[in-house]
Amino acid sequence: MDTMAAIKQTFFQECEEQLVELESGLLAIEDGTSEPDTINAVFRAVHSIKGGAGAFGLDQLVRFAHAFETALDLMRSGRLSPSRAILKTMLMAADALADLVRVTRENLPADEAEVGRIVQQLELLVEGGDGAAAALAPVAEAPAAEDVPDFQPIQISLADLVGSAPEGARRFKISFEPKPGFYARANEPLTLLRELGRMGQCRVVCDTSHIPALSDLDPEGSYLVFHIELETEATESAVRDVFEFVEFDSQIDIEAIEPEPAFDDDAFARLMSLAAGAPQEMPALIEPVVRIAEPPPAIERVEADSQSRKAEAGKAEAAKVAGGAGATIRVDLDRVERLIDLVGELVINQAMLSQRVAEARLSRSSALAMGLDDLEQLSREIQDSVMAIRAQPVKPIFQRMSRVVREAADMTGKTVTLHCEGESTEVDKTVIERLTDPLTHMIRNAIDHGIEKPEVRLAAGKPESGHIKLSATHRSGRVVIEVSDDGGGINRERVLSAAIAKGLVEPEAQLSDEEIDNLIFLPGFSTAATVTDMSGRGVGMDVVKRSIQALGGRISIVSHPGRGSSFLMSLPLTLAVLDGMIVSVANETLIVPLTAIVETLKPRPQDVFDMGGDTRVIRIRDTFTPLIDIGQVLGYRTEAADPANCVVVLIDLEGHARRALLVDTIQGQRQVVIKSLEANYRRVDGIAAATILGDGRVALILDADAVVANAHSQAAALPEMLEPAE
Repeated sequence: MDTMAAIKQTFFQECEEQLVELESGLLAIEDGTSEPDTINAVFRAVHSIKGGAGAFGLDQLVRFAHAFETALDLMRSGRLSPSRAILKTMLMAADALADLVRVTRENLPADEAEVGRIVQQLELLVEGGDGAAAALAPVAEAPAAEDVPDFQPIQISLADLVGSAPEGARRFKISFEPKPGFYARANEPLTLLRELGRMGQCRVVCDTSHIPALSDLDPEGSYLVFHIELETEATESAVRDVFEFVEFDSQIDIEAIEPEPAFDDDAFARLMSLAAGAPQEMPALIEPVVRIAEPPPAIERVEADSQSRKAEAGKAEAAKVAGGAGATIRVDLDRVERLIDLVGELVINQAMLSQRVAEARLSRSSALAMGLDDLEQLSREIQDSVMAIRAQPVKPIFQRMSRVVREAADMTGKTVTLHCEGESTEVDKTVIERLTDPLTHMIRNAIDHGIEKPEVRLAAGKPESGHIKLSATHRSGRVVIEVSDDGGGINRERVLSAAIAKGLVEPEAQLSDEEIDNLIFLPGFSTAATVTDMSGRGVGMDVVKRSIQALGGRISIVSHPGRGSSFLMSLPLTLAVLDGMIVSVANETLIVPLTAIVETLKPRPQDVFDMGGDTRVIRIRDTFTPLIDIGQVLGYRTEAADPANCVVVLIDLEGHARRALLVDTIQGQRQVVIKSLEANYRRVDGIAAATILGDGRVALILDADAVVANAHSQAAALPEMLEPAE
């Protein structure tokens, strides 16, 4: 890759960050956060994309970004209010800009018609800004004829008396404070000041009050502040463009000063002449008008008494920097992947060394054993640090869902709002990349099938606008993502009828509410009567379930008719390593993920009850729990094991259901490196992945949910027995 191509690739990576900042800011404004900093951040994001695109000659991207930033500039200056209709157009423009960046990056043709339509809407916003302001201007009522019988109202507007400033004349107050990074990048303030001087009449005052004594002077510090008063015919956007390449290395404040109106003496004389023919009291009602002709106040030199004010500003800036993101560095993802692979090999080798020491029966207090303990701790710390490099917040993918909500709502004619929580929750990059499709399916499904039409919601006493919540939290070493809506919930009667009609369920089957809800995950299931752009092809929730299972996760449903539904996805934080419990089953070694285990116990014969066939339950304290023999489920043995000679591993499934897994023995607990079984062999039901143990043997990692699902039919059909035992 040549140098220019590498720089261009970096530009597109930065565009992704700017687009996230853009959509985040617009959504914050839509929620009522119309603070200047938020609007400025949105403007800077589009402006940065425009500047980079111009450097590479991406004219179409430049033109669109320019139209977008012009509308944002009006909002930034307060001439365009952030109303709901205007923000809808802004969000559509953000989506179009993201699409344009993507097709430009991939050298694909852009949708010219769509781009032109959005540009036209942005231009209408720009043109209608002043018109909207004029429409809000108050109009004085003329006196009624009966009140002044002999006087005809004089139609003279304020513009007849007070002339506007000369066409194009503008005044700006500019505060320009370079930061240390400004000089470190070889920038020169004098160059910028000269550029401002070419734009019109410019007056500059340099504040030198912060220059310390020579002994305290930092060669790389920045101590000068420039106060500028500029009178020019250029626009505010053109003035800001002067500082385009230094805006992140300096503090820049630009304030437009409204020109003082010039009083028209001739218009005033005409008014007095007309007033002379009016009733006697009329001339007295005209107040004397004094034309103010004093020159504008000069910019005073800032003296040392401003130190305290400047110190407070410095503290605020320092706090802002401390609270923001730290310094970052771009690293090729292949290098990170290679580092993770090496850490995985380190963990395996450390396990092998520990195994050899155990086989040699060395004392735990020996120097070698203690050194290996230190190595194990160090390996874990290195692994945690490397995993943190790959960890990313779910915010970008959550923000992408807002576009899905808008498009799906428009297609269905519904009004839906999206509320996100836990956007800073971090998860492995690979997990994030593979979450987009499942979340898209679920949100579209919630809008199409869950949220009711506005008139139906109003009739049911609900708000007209539907609500979808998307949240992420860390729980027991996993990340739980929830998609919930306040719609009508799952229509279980309709779901069951559709499943029977499609031959997915026997007509005489007796299913619980939970089992009916889970029918929507069956391949080919759909309740839609016709095929539309949104649904009806029987492809959706089964894809979601397979995608989540492929990530080593599980999904469950909680639905309340008339109140809505919630889908919970429990996913591993990383796809590289996990903490597991090593167990033996019929002379085979398996790994049970530690995050799924509640407790382990030695069962007592009097606590195990035979329910017929191979179905058994175990009483754990005051609760009955189905007992599942892993050896039988996986086909390791044909006869059921004797619980008296085994160990029970109590696991927690999603939805707070629990099952007791029967294993022969427990060997210990260990951190293991995950190796894909499907990529290296084939998919095996009940097995999530594989790993390499310290003695070099391959062990299978158990998929606890799949084992429960594949258990004996009687155990699967056994109803939940959570009531206290008698």
